Amino acid sequence: MTNYTQILVSLDLSEESKQVLERAVTLASANNAKLSLVHVVEPLTFAYGGDIPVDLTEIQEQLQTQANEQLALLAKPHNIPADAQNVLVGQPVAEIHELADQLSADLIVVGSHGRKGLALLLGSTANGVLHGAKRDVLAVRVQD
Repeated sequence: MTNYTQILVSLDLSEESKQVLERAVTLASANNAKLSLVHVVEPLTFAYGGDIPVDLTEIQEQLQTQANEQLALLAKPHNIPADAQNVLVGQPVAEIHELADQLSADLIVVGSHGRKGLALLLGSTANGVLHGAKRDVLAVRVQD
């Protein structure tokens, strides 16, 4: 088994993100691997209130700014540089796979809540990343 050299960590910026990041930092340290973080903000579309379109551009920008700030706060204790912190806009699974390709990541780390029943049937980002991945995926079980 070869060591991982580039690890991409997908974070949803919830409280559980710290658990996922801790596991990834441990793996990166053990493998002397480079660590990159990603959070994907889903795009807001134009909303319509009757005949008057509502432009959501400013709200989208605020969401991205907040995501950048939260990702930086998570990265700071681990000295993860700003150029390894990625906030993207799009569909999470597709954006995570595309960034993993761009970085030549050999491992993607995601959080998994281990949901059952309806939530399991509906799927999740972690499930989507796992099933479309061209590389190893570690689903870290988080404690809710």
